[in-house]
Amino acid sequence: MGLMSELKLAVPWGHIAAKIWGPQQGSPVLCLHGWLDNANSFDRLIPLLPKDFHYVAMDFGGHGLSSHYSPGFPYYHQNFVTEVRRVVAALKWNRFSLLGHSFGGTVGGMFSCIFPEMVDKLILLDSSPFVLDTNEVESMLSYKRRAIEHTLQLEASNKPSKVVSPQEMLQGLLKNNSHVGEECGALLLQRGTTPVAAGLVMNRDRRISWPEQSFEFISRELFVHAIKQLQARVLLIKAAQGFYNVRRENDADKEPMQFVTSTLRSILQERFQYVEVPGNHYVHLNQPQHVAGVISCSHGLRLKTCRLAPDSQLASPGQAWSAEDPAAVEGAGVG
Repeated sequence: MGLMSELKLAVPWGHIAAKIWGPQQGSPVLCLHGWLDNANSFDRLIPLLPKDFHYVAMDFGGHGLSSHYSPGFPYYHQNFVTEVRRVVAALKWNRFSLLGHSFGGTVGGMFSCIFPEMVDKLILLDSSPFVLDTNEVESMLSYKRRAIEHTLQLEASNKPSKVVSPQEMLQGLLKNNSHVGEECGALLLQRGTTPVAAGLVMNRDRRISWPEQSFEFISRELFVHAIKQLQARVLLIKAAQGFYNVRRENDADKEPMQFVTSTLRSILQERFQYVEVPGNHYVHLNQPQHVAGVISCSHGLRLKTCRLAPDSQLASPGQAWSAEDPAAVEGAGVG
């Protein structure tokens, strides 16, 4: 499936950039990238998905080729949710599917609960519909203070973007994100940087560098209430070597994710499916074949039948079938 076109949608602070694949009359799918990434995150996955769908992968504000927010306007999580509403309004979509990786999944999850009538399928790639607060109660004020001070310092410094060589830029990305391979890192930088005379500059707004600004940490009570509003079918694809917590220092604690999956299963019942695949947090980019077949069937884009392991139609963590086995999926990698 080749890239159909690039798209720019006007917003009050500039524009939202997006990439489009597939026929315009196809069932619409909005693809939401992870924090600090861009729409190129889906370049290797979407060509493996059904060709009769219409895919739009947007760059969030301040990411990729989208405009930065105006000075003094913060990158709060709800603002990204509002961006989704702006984009689908501009596209004149009344009902569509959401495919979100990591942070994009949390944006898609909140949107799906606020506008439940608009989303028929929510597909989460190593993500969760919301981020639970875990230790936020004890640390919330200090986290927020740090984020506010960081924003003010950046505004006061007014430093120009740093210019570095392409190789230095790539090595910096790989150093800060061990889950991304060299080829995939270069792919993200294609859309995430701009060439200048002396090298490359990063497109991303430097204000988006603290998770306390961009992520919404919610209580378990609010999570349960929000999930009860969902009308969509939900497919959660967990990478076996992926992340379990936004705050990496807490990543060894898998209990919050277990609470998320058990709550989704309890409330949504047959509308929820959990599948574990081999790979790390960027499995959709590094090894897209591990997730393409899962997305293309069952609770994914189509109502195809998947042959799961016995008694795991609604699989639990540790019981999910592996997409690495070609016999596990009918139509894996459908084109």
